Amino acid sequence: MFLKAFYSGPNDCIKITPEQGCLFAKDIANDFNPLHDVESKRFCVPGDLLFALVLHKYGVSKKMNFTFAGMLGHGGVTLDLPETDAEQFEVQGSHGKTILKVDRQGPSTQEESLINPLIRNYVAFSGYNFPYILVPLMAKQNVMINIKRPFVIYDSMSLEFDHLDFTDPQVEMLDPELQVNGKRADAYFKFQIKSGDEVVGKGFKKIVISGVREYEEEPMQEFVDNYLARKNIYLDSITS
Repeated sequence: MFLKAFYSGPNDCIKITPEQGCLFAKDIANDFNPLHDVESKRFCVPGDLLFALVLHKYGVSKKMNFTFAGMLGHGGVTLDLPETDAEQFEVQGSHGKTILKVDRQGPSTQEESLINPLIRNYVAFSGYNFPYILVPLMAKQNVMINIKRPFVIYDSMSLEFDHLDFTDPQVEMLDPELQVNGKRADAYFKFQIKSGDEVVGKGFKKIVISGVREYEEEPMQEFVDNYLARKNIYLDSITS
């Protein structure tokens, strides 16, 4: 399982260092959110890594919901992954706080040939959301993130499959949605999952944006340019 590079410890009590979280964000999810940089004072482990670890341990169920209840940041906090067959369970940190709530229903599979490509395709889709989907969505609603102190976090996500007898899953974007309420905005990235020409499932990812303000084209574009420049510098460094 390719995830072993991104955590340490036994299967039921694991530790993720900032370096491992940052590496997963950049190398697997193509996500350059500053919150996932090792040196960030507000560092948090990517939600997509927590999602991937749950699928790795518990398999994929026909219907799954994930709610991110806390953030795993700097320090020696470990994750407790309970041994359970329950439909609803919580993943807690060693500090006793809930990090992730999981709700699963229906048949499940532990087939790695389904789970591994599903993880890779989903997190690649997830990492693509900024700036390519979110920025045009914000511009349409005439709002933008606080570019001096951006705070964009994972709130929840959902998966639902028609069946689990498929291979080579591919995640495809459907119409995204942005709901603005004062200085907060909720973005919903809806998607379908296909195996060949067959649609085998659907889902959505919800993110929360704090401190939104009126859209300004020039500073927003400068922020995006800097984001993409950081991304390109990193990608050049690992290919040179």
